[in-house]
Amino acid sequence: MATSKARMVCCVGDIHGYIRKLQNLWSNLEKALPPSDFQSALIIFLGDYCDRGPNTKEVIDFLISLPSNYPNQRHIFLCGNHDLAFAAFLGLLPSPVDGSDFSATWEEYAMNEERERWYKGEGYENMHLQGRRWAGRMIGFNRAKNTDYQGSIYDAAPTFQSYGVPHGSAELRKAVPDEHKKFLADLVWVHEEDNVSIETEKGVQNCKLIAVHAGLEKGKGVKEQLNYLRAKDTRIPKVEPLSGRKDVWDIPEELRGTPTIVVSGHHGKVHIEELRLIIDQGGGIESNPVAAIVFPSKTLVLDTGDIVSDSR
Repeated sequence: MATSKARMVCCVGDIHGYIRKLQNLWSNLEKALPPSDFQSALIIFLGDYCDRGPNTKEVIDFLISLPSNYPNQRHIFLCGNHDLAFAAFLGLLPSPVDGSDFSATWEEYAMNEERERWYKGEGYENMHLQGRRWAGRMIGFNRAKNTDYQGSIYDAAPTFQSYGVPHGSAELRKAVPDEHKKFLADLVWVHEEDNVSIETEKGVQNCKLIAVHAGLEKGKGVKEQLNYLRAKDTRIPKVEPLSGRKDVWDIPEELRGTPTIVVSGHHGKVHIEELRLIIDQGGGIESNPVAAIVFPSKTLVLDTGDIVSDSR
């Protein structure tokens, strides 16, 4: 009996407001894949659509158009830490499940309020911590990124400007179209997919895939993490699987017993080690390419036109 062909899965790294890079990457994906495979692919966007680059509005317009332009594809839009903060400023996050105010999320990080100059304009009184940080005012040099801050700790000024308002302006809530607000409100914090085929040193394996913007934390139960990510638990002031660094780099030990792919963006590099994949070639830096990876082959596709067949 003939075996069915493995479906194509494409995971697209952080876009960060660069519409031309996104358009070029999409065109290169279309050229790199057989037409039938591309037209029926599962496309998982790994988050961080906004900030740093100048075209957040155009990027979201492009993403919103995909389901109607490619009706046989399936599109998953993950929430990145930048997108969560953007949504928080716009008042689009679900209310905390325990009935608490978003102001409760400020307490743990209150020592940073003065340094990061958190937003204190219209509507701040019950705004999630990350919304206040996103629209805050940070000046100077960001040593971690080797660039100057653009408006805030999140480099959010270009996002405000793409909607035609100055950084930190409450007018952004009126300037963002309703369909963009729906897109941001509907972003998922995690996506789980069964039966994803991937090439490994042992041959093609059939795995579960967990896609989350930064990764899963070590030292915390996977079930617990997946539960609060599925629920979009906004009681949490800083969601480590969306914004963490070292603690979310590796696959949690408890997942190593069964074949599980964990794929993320966020980290400003491409890193592929066994079933742990980090796809963020761009890091929001203008001179760096945006990347995508294609399963089962693990082909890496860049917006520059480069295609790397063996990405390991």
